[in-house]
Amino acid sequence: MTLRVAFVAANLVLLGIFVQQSLSSSFSPSDSHRELGEAAGYVPDGVTVFDDIPAVTKLDPGLRSALRKAATAAGHEGIEFYVNSGWRSPEYQAQLLKDAVAQYGSEKEAARWVATPETSPHVSGRAIDIGRSDATTWLSRHGAAYGLCQIYDNEPWHYELRPAAAERGCPQRYADPAHDPRTQVTGK
Repeated sequence: MTLRVAFVAANLVLLGIFVQQSLSSSFSPSDSHRELGEAAGYVPDGVTVFDDIPAVTKLDPGLRSALRKAATAAGHEGIEFYVNSGWRSPEYQAQLLKDAVAQYGSEKEAARWVATPETSPHVSGRAIDIGRSDATTWLSRHGAAYGLCQIYDNEPWHYELRPAAAERGCPQRYADPAHDPRTQVTGK
């Protein structure tokens, strides 16, 4: 019995390390990301949805407005909406994809986490990645009232605007970006 408990505990520890590494690497800016700068969509630590940097100001106006309304409501509960990523330039998105291919070993596996510059809703300003679990927990409970929906099961931080969600609820999520028809590259 003790051996079985130790085996299960070891597997849980390894799973926790893998998940933590996956989540943190998704948001850990590399030197190349910092070099691209804020003008390309790089987000320094501590930025909220109320700040005026390109990653926020270049978001779709409807998305930005909904985020700020939701953040104001969440703020009454002591929760802030920090931005891990918002609008991104095509160059920044291409660098993220290149980094994901290097990290995950193939374009197919990288596609589960990062879309191409041509298909990413971040490049068009239609997506935001919210930091800190208290904010994403709040959004998972209340976001639909503001039209803010989690789109991917594997990315609890990724939100997009779905105005009909206020009346009908959020649409069914995709497992990951590789299952989203919007992120599929045609003509290959």
